[in-house]
Amino acid sequence: MPREKGRKLIAQNRRARHEYHIDDTYEAGLVLTGTEVKSLRAGRASLVDGFAQVKNGEVWLENVHIPEYSHGTWTNHSARRPRKLLLHREQIEKLIGKTRESGRTLVPLSLYFVDGTAKVELALARGKREYDKRHDIAEREAARDVERALRRRR
Repeated sequence: MPREKGRKLIAQNRRARHEYHIDDTYEAGLVLTGTEVKSLRAGRASLVDGFAQVKNGEVWLENVHIPEYSHGTWTNHSARRPRKLLLHREQIEKLIGKTRESGRTLVPLSLYFVDGTAKVELALARGKREYDKRHDIAEREAARDVERALRRRR
């Protein structure tokens, strides 16, 4: 059987871009069990309440919901278990320093397969204030109005 090629998106956290200022992004591998991989291949996952944290020099993905595999047996995984992320030591050291700064957190942006390997895009982010969110919405609507006006002129 030929191996998968390219990138296949499984889940995306759209709310994260609205709730946080994204400072930096990292791509990390995931340590998964067999039933988790099968569930992800079926396209089932949710990143809504997910976050990552550094514990004992390792990065862990918490609160990400990968539902139990429907054809699994007693070996099935629990849906919200902590999952270890695979990053280079230098990246982990950098993340430890940055997350100790106040107001910074690690948020998963997307979950996908790259050439058959499960990856997560992790963002180092700062929380937005309410007026920042309103400002972003106003900018988006202004850009849409400009696009509409340009289309009418053509």
